[in-house]
Amino acid sequence: MRVFIWRLFFFVIGTIILALGVTLTIRGQHIGVGSWDVLHIGLYETIGLSIGSWSIILGISILIGIALLTRKLPKWGTWVDMFLTGIFIDIFNYMLPQATTTWMQYVAFLLGLVGIGFGAGMYITANLGVGPRDALMMFVVEQTTLSVQVARTIMEVGVAIIGVLLGGPLGIGTIIMAFALGPIVQQALRFNEYLFFYITKEKALP
Repeated sequence: MRVFIWRLFFFVIGTIILALGVTLTIRGQHIGVGSWDVLHIGLYETIGLSIGSWSIILGISILIGIALLTRKLPKWGTWVDMFLTGIFIDIFNYMLPQATTTWMQYVAFLLGLVGIGFGAGMYITANLGVGPRDALMMFVVEQTTLSVQVARTIMEVGVAIIGVLLGGPLGIGTIIMAFALGPIVQQALRFNEYLFFYITKEKALP
């Protein structure tokens, strides 16, 4: 029970940190947002609904696709993560002030980049189910010989291209995030796995 509570802690806090990171990159969107948010914002600008709503809608679509391919239902944590992330993106988007100066946008973007990578590494460590985008990344890793870093980079670049075609904002930050997020997630996974083992004396991931 104690180990499960720590898993739940890593899962919830990691998800919240990731959502905060996404919102911070949106605040620095003149520099460039993450690939998935290029797509979310492009859909928001083209069709409507909120950015968080599109995060959830695309998440459901990805999970259905993976479930059909693997013939396995995602873990309960995957569904919880998807809705929590979308909800907290909208909450933070409402709460956080706009970055009104260039230096504030750079700070917001850099903090957001680290937040997304660290948050992803933290909640993946919980092993209660990963979010749809990370589920897609892990699916690619399991089906190929690619590392987490390479799979994430390919996925980020592909999604960014689709987002731009839909009218989403593209900046130098989008390119930085497409190539930097994979290594950050990989390092965050190592750190959080070590931290989890240090606290619980059990391995986080099989």
